[in-house]
Amino acid sequence: MLLVMLGTSVLQGCDAFRRLAGRPTSDEIAAKQEVIQREEAAHQARMDSLSRIEKAKADSLAILDEIKKSGEVFLPLASLRRADTKGLDKRYYIIVGAFWNADNASWLASKIANAGYEVVKIPYGNGFIAVGVGGTDALAHLWDNLRKVRTESFCPKDVWILVNE
Repeated sequence: MLLVMLGTSVLQGCDAFRRLAGRPTSDEIAAKQEVIQREEAAHQARMDSLSRIEKAKADSLAILDEIKKSGEVFLPLASLRRADTKGLDKRYYIIVGAFWNADNASWLASKIANAGYEVVKIPYGNGFIAVGVGGTDALAHLWDNLRKVRTESFCPKDVWILVNE
């Protein structure tokens, strides 16, 4: 009997003894190692994602501080009283003008579009029409857009930032 067991163990290796002892086989160990590696990789990916989010948040706060120090005015969309929000799919817009006369708003909008910017006209509830440029969801892009727009001939000194919340 001992000879049979010895012959079997030579043919099957350590897995036979592991199985007899109720221990995992080498295939089971390898499978578990793969599962652990996948879980560790997924965990590391989550940690990397959190780090990117934390960095983006810190960068946004720094940019927001920089914008506020520059004296820029932020105005929430709700303060415009019943402004039509159709076509406002971004969080921030740089408002370069507001007009009673729709023709004046269209004239400025076409001038801005000819300069290569994407333009949006935003009607207020009180009849004014605001002309906005640089629509973006990211503060970093907003700050870059604002600095660029300020160099354009169509940009007045009293621009403000619309926050579409």
